[in-house]
Amino acid sequence: MIRSMTAFARGEQDTPFGRLACEIRSVNHRYLDVGLRLPELLRSSEASLRERIRARCERGKVECSLRLERGAAVGPGLELDSVVLEQVLGALAEVRAGLGAAAATTDPVDVLRWPGIVREPDTDPEAVGAVVTNLVDEVLVAFLAHREREGAHLHELLEQRLAAIETIAAELAGQSAQLVSALRDRLRERARSLAAELDPQRLEQEVALLAQKADVAEELDRLGAHVAEMRQALTAGGSVGRRLDFLAQELNREANTLASKATGADVAARAVDLKVLIEQIREQIQNLE
Repeated sequence: MIRSMTAFARGEQDTPFGRLACEIRSVNHRYLDVGLRLPELLRSSEASLRERIRARCERGKVECSLRLERGAAVGPGLELDSVVLEQVLGALAEVRAGLGAAAATTDPVDVLRWPGIVREPDTDPEAVGAVVTNLVDEVLVAFLAHREREGAHLHELLEQRLAAIETIAAELAGQSAQLVSALRDRLRERARSLAAELDPQRLEQEVALLAQKADVAEELDRLGAHVAEMRQALTAGGSVGRRLDFLAQELNREANTLASKATGADVAARAVDLKVLIEQIREQIQNLE
């Protein structure tokens, strides 16, 4: 199954260390680019989390963010660092002495906000890492499922456009069978308008030459081959974005050649229709892993 590079998943879990939340999102990117946003307590898990994401994704800009909310009811509670507290209070006493009567009453809440006074209890990094890994794995499952659902939708859209290309190619193949007759009639009409007489043998030579230049059988064959290759890649699944992008370029090349060989307005119009379909395919392929 093919997968889109655009997806999102989120999960939360209550842990002994607080409420842990994880979000994973991705957008299109030429290669795999993994970014992590972690609180300081989870920094030790960064390398392992990055590897877990790399093992499951091949392309896309993937961002994984983790947030840990530590509540007062979780764990053994907060601790005060008495040494830092004494230092801060001493500094406040000096400030009050310098301000004299203008000094305001010290708010204990402001003192508690001072960095380092409130000290969170020590936690086991390995225990935290195990909890984080379990949650990230769960979110990754949902994230990859979202990628696959988006990929299935893109598969349907691509199949519709491939079928439309085959329809146009069949029409052009049917018109090419009448090409020689149309060229012959056109040359005769031009000769009559110029009041000139055409040598039958020379007429056939000119018709054959023009028919050879306007023959699009090879282009139509290659067009069909590229469509078949695309279908095979879509069916095989996996990371096929780059291969499909290459095939779309080849389809566009054949459409350009068809347009350059067009001998009538109807053929030229169908060649333009082909190019529009191929461009739509290329836009959709940019979303595939």
